Amino acid sequence: MGTVHVIDLRSGNLQSISNAIEHLGYKVRIVTSAQDAELERAEKLILPGVGNFGHFIDNMNKYGFLEPIKDYITSGRLIMGICVGLQALFSSSEESAGCRGLDLIDIRLCKFKRSKKPVPQIGWNSVNADDDLFFGLDPLQRYYFVHSYAAILKSNEEREYLRKQGWKFATASYGEEEFVAAVYKGNVFATQFHPEKSGTAGLEIIRNFLRQQHPIAKHSEEDAVKISNDHSNYGLSRRIIACLDVRTNDDGDLVVTKGDQYDVREKSVTGNVRNLGKPVELAQRYYEQGADEVTFLNITSYRNCPLRDSPMLEVLRLAAKTVFVPLTVGGGIKDVLDVDGTAVSALDVAALYFRSGADKVSIGTDAVYAAEKYYALGGNGDETSPIETISKAYGVQAVVISVDPRKIYINGPADTNNKAMKTRFPNDKGQTWCWYQCTIKGGREARDIGVWELTRACEALGAGEILLNSIDKDGTNSGYDLELIEHVKQAVSIPVIASSGAGIPEHFEQAFKNTGVDACLGAGMFHRGAYTVHQVKEYLSSKGLKVRI
Repeated sequence: MGTVHVIDLRSGNLQSISNAIEHLGYKVRIVTSAQDAELERAEKLILPGVGNFGHFIDNMNKYGFLEPIKDYITSGRLIMGICVGLQALFSSSEESAGCRGLDLIDIRLCKFKRSKKPVPQIGWNSVNADDDLFFGLDPLQRYYFVHSYAAILKSNEEREYLRKQGWKFATASYGEEEFVAAVYKGNVFATQFHPEKSGTAGLEIIRNFLRQQHPIAKHSEEDAVKISNDHSNYGLSRRIIACLDVRTNDDGDLVVTKGDQYDVREKSVTGNVRNLGKPVELAQRYYEQGADEVTFLNITSYRNCPLRDSPMLEVLRLAAKTVFVPLTVGGGIKDVLDVDGTAVSALDVAALYFRSGADKVSIGTDAVYAAEKYYALGGNGDETSPIETISKAYGVQAVVISVDPRKIYINGPADTNNKAMKTRFPNDKGQTWCWYQCTIKGGREARDIGVWELTRACEALGAGEILLNSIDKDGTNSGYDLELIEHVKQAVSIPVIASSGAGIPEHFEQAFKNTGVDACLGAGMFHRGAYTVHQVKEYLSSKGLKVRI
């Protein structure tokens, strides 16, 4: 069906976009230099990017792409920008003062401010347009957004400017702010969202661009009413994440497992590691059931295995070929010594995962060390922690902090140096005060730092999201620790994912309605087949919560 060229600016998940294009039947050629003869031969060009606007533009200059891309656009050949690839079309960004974009659109990008939602926006959102939509964009579908800055439409002036310049554009809303979700003019098309991570709906957008087709989504009159109904399933949705704890079992096989209070062994005579399935097959199953994201947590080390041959890298490579939603991987994202004695930085470890298909990395124990160091330095980072180095290179949205706290009852706030709270659930001693103590090494070691202090420090260091586990709730199927979630939601302004304790769909509803959490994660209940992701979403929809179905 032809060849699609993809620009490599060391700022994006090239594996994901390559997988999507190949899935659609095209060949992919990666262009790493403006001097590459492939750029001259290109007829369909993709400009993907994630992270910092300035870093992206600087790399365009560094690798000599700025003027050649302008010439390419002038030539009339097809080009599609994704995420920061869209932002690069604009004049400048509040994110990077003094940095000039391609200047095709004279609008300055701004950070979400008036929104009461967490920043960055991470999730699945609807799009709309005053005029006809293009390349099959569908107002009843959702697309995956992950960004802090956008072309925010503050008044009708920006709209009129875009129209006068000949641009067609689609918009989305985040909180009270409306922003440009996609633009189209002649041979140029760009999306703020990630179509390669937007499931089948996103793949259709890429297919339509490559074929230069503009199919119009046809819906019933009832569906059309939903679009304008404030109480409909339109707008930013609640995310449901499927989590897979991956490790080698006693026979050396890579399996998905789940335990009670972090104990993954069967309570039987054999005591074998619980085997709930193969990671790639389960990831595919949850994608087909409608999971909004899939998280892989490496809960064991692979001894005597070179880093570049890590089984988790192969899991990601295989899953990313057919699972077109965001993939997060955690475990081992730290400075390490390879088996040959070579020192490998956390940034380089993360880069291996990103190149294999991951969209985010999750940091656990080293996040605690980083937070402790942050406070020891008087509330400052030293730019050496994995959080700082990875977020600087790939953007805050690429860094998730996985927290493993446990509830500690005390007589009052004076009993701890960490932030205490009054609980609605006293213990058997009648104590009504508690704090949430952070642990490391899979919950095996406690530290004198609270979840409030940890999450605030990690946000300051550059984390973009919190994966909030609970040692007390893990494996109980009794529901999430709602007090813990409320506590952390008050501490940070970045998105929070609830984890540990979900056993029935009602638990997801309770978390979303009672805490305002941004996403809910499920594991054992999905692995055991008690409920499917789709069943959970259908239940939530019946209760008036917006979900992607």
